[in-house]
Amino acid sequence: MVTSSLYELGRDPFSPNLNLAPITAELDAQGGLVVGGCRLTELAECYGTPLYVLDEVTLRVACKAYREALQHHYPGPSLPIYASKANSSLMMSSLVASEGFGLDAVSAGELLTALRGGVPADRIVLHGNNKSDEELLLAYSNSVTIVVDNQHDLDRLAELVPIGGEPAELMLRFTPGIECHTHEYIRTGHLDSKFGFDPDQLEPVLKNLLGCRWARLTGLHAHIGSQIFELDPHQDLANVMVDVLQIARSMGHPVENLNVGGGLGVRYVSSDDPPSIDNWVKVVAQAVNQACLSRKLDLPRLMCEPGRSLVAAAGVTLYRVGSRKIIPGLRTYLSIDGGMSDNPRPITYQSLYTACLADRPLASLEETITLAGKHCESGDVLLKDIELPRVSTGDVLVVFATGAYNASMSSNYNRIPRPAAVLVHSGHSELVQRREQPEDLLRYDVMPERFVALG
Repeated sequence: MVTSSLYELGRDPFSPNLNLAPITAELDAQGGLVVGGCRLTELAECYGTPLYVLDEVTLRVACKAYREALQHHYPGPSLPIYASKANSSLMMSSLVASEGFGLDAVSAGELLTALRGGVPADRIVLHGNNKSDEELLLAYSNSVTIVVDNQHDLDRLAELVPIGGEPAELMLRFTPGIECHTHEYIRTGHLDSKFGFDPDQLEPVLKNLLGCRWARLTGLHAHIGSQIFELDPHQDLANVMVDVLQIARSMGHPVENLNVGGGLGVRYVSSDDPPSIDNWVKVVAQAVNQACLSRKLDLPRLMCEPGRSLVAAAGVTLYRVGSRKIIPGLRTYLSIDGGMSDNPRPITYQSLYTACLADRPLASLEETITLAGKHCESGDVLLKDIELPRVSTGDVLVVFATGAYNASMSSNYNRIPRPAAVLVHSGHSELVQRREQPEDLLRYDVMPERFVALG
């Protein structure tokens, strides 16, 4: 297969959308799109559609960028932690573990996936604003650090940790009171947030924890939100967190870890202009370092929790085009074989995406269409008023930057099975998530006996 790298082609000016493609994106001899050495149209034929495709090289390059930036810009110890809510699977857990990352879980399911995927327990943290006893016990019994979010967490742990047992390793989450420009649903650092202790609760909580033999406070955590393009809020966060670090250490808590969360935005459309991973890490690392130096504090281990910025660009989703509806003078709808069940972000956050045809990514644009999903909702629109070449039924459509919060937020709305997912590398594709079948959706249904009798 003869291919031309999109980077060698200078990311053709007639198709700036391809600037959003995974690192390994190429054009084959027929002008079709290739990712990870695999023709996307062939993947669609082999595995069916909708199909999530993840490029291994892009994933590992992003991991390396975080790891090397932390080592370069921060003179103390550091640990990047993958926010697995972005895309949780055994494969992703294994991949980030092999890259030296830790992992952030927020449920028993994510925690089990991390442990069975090979992430060392001492590099896992458990988050959540309403953890169940089962989740707390699972974390404690596996020596996973628990990020306490509220008094309820502390009250339950006081009951659950056995007398004379090893103390639970804790990290304290608080709201830093920092506003940032992002969708209100993914903004978490302002005071009106369901997450974390409020600032005026910190000193009493820190004092109470001093006398708790069942607890060992080793870290602090704060997070200001997601899909953020600004750098100043992250710099402000570092200063706020080091203030709390100083208070905690002055009380005698052995706080060794400072977890600044994640939030770095990514490009979904060509006009998006987020900072680079290196610039984001540089700002955070230098702010923490300077704040500690000015207060004469030993440097903590700097932890951050990238999710979207690790996996979004590595993923594309493949769909087949079905029906067409033309409303003269108003709009042309093209329907695909997926939609809000495999990508709920447009209907939830009004998120924007970029798309092209898999076999003709550089073809001349001929029509403006609205890409509609197949679900029974008028709002099930994936892309509105986008320009494409002339599209026919059966064409394979590629939507870029779908590696984050697509598979992990997918549903079975209208009882539609979830897509398969494949990992591509060096011309090979490997199934990492089987496609659900309609029969799978009946697995947990239970028919009442009296209904059976009536039938």
